Amino acid sequence: MKTSQIPFRTLRDSPSEAIISSHQLMMRADLIRKLGNGLYTYMPLGLRAYRKLEKIIKEEIEASGAMEFKPTVIVPGDIW
Repeated sequence: MKTSQIPFRTLRDSPSEAIISSHQLMMRADLIRKLGNGLYTYMPLGLRAYRKLEKIIKEEIEASGAMEFKPTVIVPGDIW
């Protein structure tokens, strides 16, 4: 799919609910959209950036000899 075919919208002004500058930029570039309180969804370009970052992190983990694990979505507080 070409970038010109991806449905996204950019914002001229910073969203009022975004305080941190990186959060504002991601919302303005339509990398993420707010669904509700604390709930965000990755838009196509945001998901692509997320997967690229994830790939880099996995390569670094493997290069260091460490192992990756994936916890459940809900983790008990006593673990932390």
